[in-house]
Amino acid sequence: MQTIIKPEEIFPPGKYLMTGNEAIVAGALLAECKFFAGYPITPSSEIMNGMARYLPLVGGTFIQMEDELASIMAIIGASWAGVRAMTATSGPGFSLMQEGIGYAIMTETPIVLVNVMRAGPGTGQATKAAQGDIMQARWGRHGDQAIVALAPSWAQEMLDFTLFAFNISDTLRIPVFLLPDETVGHAGEPVEIPPKDEIKIIRRREPKTSDEPHFGGNGLDIAPMPTLGKGFNVLVTGSTHNQKGIRKTQDPQTHSELVWHLVNKVKKHRKEIVKYSIEGSNNPQIGILAYGSVYRSAREAMEIANNVGIETALFRPITLWPSPAIEIREFAKKVDAIIVPELNTGEYILEVERTVKDEISIVGINKIGGGVPIYPEEILNEIKKIAGVS
Repeated sequence: MQTIIKPEEIFPPGKYLMTGNEAIVAGALLAECKFFAGYPITPSSEIMNGMARYLPLVGGTFIQMEDELASIMAIIGASWAGVRAMTATSGPGFSLMQEGIGYAIMTETPIVLVNVMRAGPGTGQATKAAQGDIMQARWGRHGDQAIVALAPSWAQEMLDFTLFAFNISDTLRIPVFLLPDETVGHAGEPVEIPPKDEIKIIRRREPKTSDEPHFGGNGLDIAPMPTLGKGFNVLVTGSTHNQKGIRKTQDPQTHSELVWHLVNKVKKHRKEIVKYSIEGSNNPQIGILAYGSVYRSAREAMEIANNVGIETALFRPITLWPSPAIEIREFAKKVDAIIVPELNTGEYILEVERTVKDEISIVGINKIGGGVPIYPEEILNEIKKIAGVS
């Protein structure tokens, strides 16, 4: 019989050299994830390989499924069986998972999904960095709903945000996405693993009685989640249902109450969810908004600009969805223009434009293909152009 060990025995506290994908594996194990189902796809495959290696050692279960459709449904089932569950994929697999994600949203099932973004559409460029899945993460499913999506910028955040994702997922009973691009997934960097007693784990709440409602609510009070096999009376359906899971597909009031709950439990908990950072000049003329690996280039461009006397500040939306719209709007009031560099044809800039409207100039820098990064000098050249500096 195999001896079960603790995750902290595999990853004791200390400093490591890890790729971002390896850091996600460490974060998932330290978050006490016990189930992973997936299908190999670059550039996320190292996550699957790591979970296959380590999950059995900690008493967890790894399954390589026949495809991504099966993978998403498997982790939903595992979550209802009472364990923390996750999967990892990239663009084409993320597309295949959308219906299952919608089912998880409707059934209020906590799961964590990592999409290491690569260039598309279609099969695209399998191992080249891109940020083309930002809007799909938000709107990729039919029907009204809300999700949580985080964009790590380096390996340490891959670990930290994985821990955070599991806690938010269990607290709100919602799918949570991690959206690193390939550069973040494959870059090897120092990662600090904290002591076990510094890792905060927030568990989902179970009902006290078998008859307690386990769906819906008012957006603020999250219903407890029963575990299948523990004697609870559980109905789980993707159709419109009341708070006890009973189908009510012809009842407009039931549907309205349920869907508003699904949306409002994200909206009303935005303070716990929304993460962002602002750095640079306290009196900026020009602003930059960047996320993921592009943030790293943007930060260097900002530092150079400030050193040559062009007052510049950088806003990073760490939580992409729900949007930090309030904070972006306040940032925009301080600058004359915002530059939005992205590894796509222009996706999150749409959210910036929606938020800021026509109050200031918004300029996109966009690059696609070949996994070629947006270099700091490209952002710096745009800063100088706006500032009227040669």
